[in-house]
Amino acid sequence: MIEVLQAGICDLIVDQGRRGFGALGLPVGGAADAEALVVANRLVGNEETAAGIECTLAGPRLRFPAGGMIALTGARFAATRSSGAAVTWNETLMMGENEVLTLGQAESGCRCWLALQGGITVPEVLGSRSTFLPGGFGGHQGRMLRAGDRMASGMFLSQVHMMRAFPPTAAGPLRVVAGPQVRLFDGAGLAALFAGEFHVTAASDRRGLRLAGPRVAYTPADLPSQGVLPGAIQVPPDGQPIILGWDGPVTGGYPVIAGVIRADWPRLAQLRPGDAVSFVTIELARA
Repeated sequence: MIEVLQAGICDLIVDQGRRGFGALGLPVGGAADAEALVVANRLVGNEETAAGIECTLAGPRLRFPAGGMIALTGARFAATRSSGAAVTWNETLMMGENEVLTLGQAESGCRCWLALQGGITVPEVLGSRSTFLPGGFGGHQGRMLRAGDRMASGMFLSQVHMMRAFPPTAAGPLRVVAGPQVRLFDGAGLAALFAGEFHVTAASDRRGLRLAGPRVAYTPADLPSQGVLPGAIQVPPDGQPIILGWDGPVTGGYPVIAGVIRADWPRLAQLRPGDAVSFVTIELARA
């Protein structure tokens, strides 16, 4: 069991998301870095699909009434334990009875993931325990965690998997492939995207990363709504790109100039307001 003594900026119950509901307007959602949550679950002997906690920028203060085994992956946060024991990432940690874990500010990056042996046993909604904030369902009562919330754990596997630590997050431009409306952008528009530098704005969230930088101009056109995925780079009329996120819309009417390749989605999960962003195009086969 976990008890929330103090909430962080945005603490959510997440798993691998809910697939197959795009026709109803629901994105897959789930952990912003699915692989990081998988690793955390393996470290505590859970099924890979078990639910954990995703923390953004500054984490919560959590009490473990019965103790238990946990693991942390993703960005490193300032962290302490009431026992005085070290808090490490990408390793199995044993929490004592009534021990308190405090996750402070992210030291780098934006998000981390916490797995508890047995997983977080909130009710499933449409086959997933993930919180979907725009719809107000899933997770713990469809919202961010608050002080006083208590969540139980369930069954776990008998084997804990030892994992190597994640390599450092790659630096450099985000790698993209051409989008379906790339031909609406002339040389100046393409140069603005690929030669310019953008910054993540404070208006960004799990629905999308809003960027500020050189104006990416294009030829206006009446476009029908089209299916879109996380990583799609839409350009609204103001020319400031939006990288769609994990809880973003499944259809959109703005032109999509490019798409961030899936291998770089974990990098999107660690971008925070003020971070610089640039792009480089690669061939689809390489992606």
